[in-house]
Amino acid sequence: MKRGYWLLAGLLCASAIPLILGGRQMFEQVARFPLGTLLLMFGMIVLCWLINAQKLRVLLAGRAGRIGQAQSVGIIMASEFAFYATPGGTGGPLTLMALLARRGMRPAQSSAIFAVDQLSDLLFFLCALIGVLCYALSHTLSPDLEGSLALGALFLGGLLVGVVLLGRFQRQVIRLNGRLLDRLQVSPLKRLRWSRKLLHFRDSLAISLRQPKRTLLLVFLLTTCHWTLRFSVLYLTLHALGEELQWAWTFLIQLLSLVAGLATLLPGGAGSTELTSAALLAPLVGKPTAAAAILIWRVVTYYFYLIAGGPVFALVAGRPLLKKIIGT
Repeated sequence: MKRGYWLLAGLLCASAIPLILGGRQMFEQVARFPLGTLLLMFGMIVLCWLINAQKLRVLLAGRAGRIGQAQSVGIIMASEFAFYATPGGTGGPLTLMALLARRGMRPAQSSAIFAVDQLSDLLFFLCALIGVLCYALSHTLSPDLEGSLALGALFLGGLLVGVVLLGRFQRQVIRLNGRLLDRLQVSPLKRLRWSRKLLHFRDSLAISLRQPKRTLLLVFLLTTCHWTLRFSVLYLTLHALGEELQWAWTFLIQLLSLVAGLATLLPGGAGSTELTSAALLAPLVGKPTAAAAILIWRVVTYYFYLIAGGPVFALVAGRPLLKKIIGT
């Protein structure tokens, strides 16, 4: 029950932030928002699910048996619902591994699939941030966005360096993990079990990364299509509200908000995402417009995932797994 209350509290706090920030003017802008644009953005999210489902099938490469389009979309929607409904998104990979385990995949294999997917995301964000940096060199940038750009570049660069070092010194990491477990007085049998799991994960990850370059390029292209669509929602929202903010700046705002949301470990970054985006967006377009844009943006890219993904999760994953990851 505690996790369920945690999610509910996060949703209430998140929805209250735009209301407090924008006041009556925000409601007026939301009421005038074009219905066609809103439906278009919901359609973009559905397309994102289809793209991610195709990417999952490419990454699996038949190792989980024959998975149809509907089945892969169900797995993606259920996993993303679990991601946004649990602190720090921990339920996402757990749901993915549980669903793939039902199709005969070992946890090490499914976790390796998830790791390759995350590496593809990281590579996209780094490339996109470099593109934004090049764009910023020829355009005037507000002091707030300058600091955000530097922070984003530092974070993603440090994360990429960490991943490279982890891959380079993997044996030392495994040994260090064993020593740490020994100091924590973990039994030799459990230490051996954990070591085997790490080795299986390493081998499965290496196999996934040794796929043909054409396959890995396709994975990256699908990742690029997904995040480009997803990160265009805020731009379209502002455009429909009458604000002509460049796509590069809306991308940067969403990236920093995403990082802030993950750092707080709240379900879906509820509250922290709204606060971060409000702090960056309000100086550029004004508080009422920023509040209206944030509310609509979060309805499309957060609440819609919960509302549409919840029934799919219940159908695909089942109530026992829901109780396990959310505790309701």
